Amino acid sequence: MGFFDFLTEDIAIDLGTANTLIIHDGKVVVDSPSIVARNRTTGKITAIGKEASMMQGKTHENIRTIWPLKDGVIADFDASEQMIREFIKKIPSIKKKLISPSLRMVICIPSGITEVEKRAVYNSAEKMKGKEVYLIHEPMAAAVGIGVDIMKPKGNMIIDIGGGTTEIAVIALGGIVVDKSIKVAGNVFNNDIAYYLRTQHNLYVGERSAEMIKIQVGAATDDLENPPEDMYIQGRDLLSGKPKQIQISYREVAKAIDKSIIRIEDAVMETLSKTPPELAADIYNTGIYLAGGGSMLRGLDKRLSRKTDLPVYVAEDPLRAVVRGTGIVLKDLEQYKGILVE
Repeated sequence: MGFFDFLTEDIAIDLGTANTLIIHDGKVVVDSPSIVARNRTTGKITAIGKEASMMQGKTHENIRTIWPLKDGVIADFDASEQMIREFIKKIPSIKKKLISPSLRMVICIPSGITEVEKRAVYNSAEKMKGKEVYLIHEPMAAAVGIGVDIMKPKGNMIIDIGGGTTEIAVIALGGIVVDKSIKVAGNVFNNDIAYYLRTQHNLYVGERSAEMIKIQVGAATDDLENPPEDMYIQGRDLLSGKPKQIQISYREVAKAIDKSIIRIEDAVMETLSKTPPELAADIYNTGIYLAGGGSMLRGLDKRLSRKTDLPVYVAEDPLRAVVRGTGIVLKDLEQYKGILVE
């Protein structure tokens, strides 16, 4: 312990396309949408997180809502930096301190990230007083968060479906053996739903409404055992221009997102086909683990199980599996040093 260690705080960040989660002292202290509202005339950020999310699709021309992260990586450097800085300021114990402390951070990144994108995350963290910055691949963090012993000579398959990307990885001996990252995830499902409503019902809905439909009546298959009740959704009629309401069922949502689910299935099959035989034998026994918000889609586990002929398990609290894993790694950096990204 150094003399100035009391001026250092440890935080774990899951910097997601849709949500940002931060762990401090073993607790999730920030769980907020990764969105900011910016004033076009002054260039200042007027709202961040939940507050900005409420404004989405309802702003006038002077205010614009931005998702600073696209496909799991930083798309708007300035907005993302301000967003993360504000989130860190919200951490209760940091808020109380007179001098803002230096930070030891572990940040999640997608497995398909480029060197340039990696550098952007790193630079962003350093600007926020990041004294020590470590990066970890999302599937690896998800595996740790689920409770998989990643150090064993045993193959485990993890599928992490977030907002911007679906990360598929086969992990053994503390490393990723085979991985695939595709840009089909929660946001694509929202777009599919909005497109379906436009083409089939002449109803124009915003991103927030499409997301609401996905959460309330979303399904990956049309033969659910406990189907959700139909939902009423309001939007603008494309023919008359008037506001209108329609009723939508889970079967329609399953039809709307079917092509995107097929793309995820294909990526899973491709990953399995590249898996070494000894690890494939392990996966046959252990099955596949699902994490991330997208894995909460009704019937997705059953559909993937039918496609792969393997048991598929959804993680407990899948939304927080990645950040939980990042928090565990942060607590024991020495043990997990080998799985961090250089």
